[in-house]
Amino acid sequence: MKIDILSVIPELLDSPLQHSIMKRAQAKGLLDVQVHQLRKWAVNEYGQVDDYQYGGGAGMVMMPEPLANAITELSANSPYEEIIYMTPDGQRFDQSMANQLSLKKNLLIICGHYKGIDERIRQQFVTKEISVGDYVLSGGEIAAAVIVDAIGRLLPGVLNDETSALFDSFQDNLLAPPVFTRPADFRGAKVPDVLLSGDPKKIEEWRYEQSVQRTRERRPGLLEE
Repeated sequence: MKIDILSVIPELLDSPLQHSIMKRAQAKGLLDVQVHQLRKWAVNEYGQVDDYQYGGGAGMVMMPEPLANAITELSANSPYEEIIYMTPDGQRFDQSMANQLSLKKNLLIICGHYKGIDERIRQQFVTKEISVGDYVLSGGEIAAAVIVDAIGRLLPGVLNDETSALFDSFQDNLLAPPVFTRPADFRGAKVPDVLLSGDPKKIEEWRYEQSVQRTRERRPGLLEE
């Protein structure tokens, strides 16, 4: 999978993409993430990519010309299946969307800044608008890192145990069950006997029951969905 990211502060993505699972995914050649400095397509020698908004009001707006030129140039090398804009008013990101996007081959993510991007770019180029929650961040880079991480770990071969992602929270609209490791008795708190039984069927049933119970207590809306 190849993911291109457009950003005015690409340095914000260095750490999330260069460590842990994302680093291994790229080292294995399973994921290729390229972060592009939008100022490469600036409208002048000063690196301008934003301007005052028509109609007045606080905050700058990212100009259409740099974004349009960047998207056009990058698209010539990678025909994108989705051009994604990270924005608070986009569709709420969830595990189902991560699963769907992980099946794509080429994605472009636009990181907004200031008051966002010119509406004409959203209308003419963007195919999917995504929000990571009902709050506002300083820019789209952190949100883009969330998307890349959630998608990347689902790619076959990225995780050491390929079944691991199948049992994550929100798969099948259930939260993950409690997990335990050694010692079996920690300060008087013991691991449930069923997990020590060695009976795979009973363990699977227990985990499912715990997932349903935890979801009912913490996120009942998921069960309704």
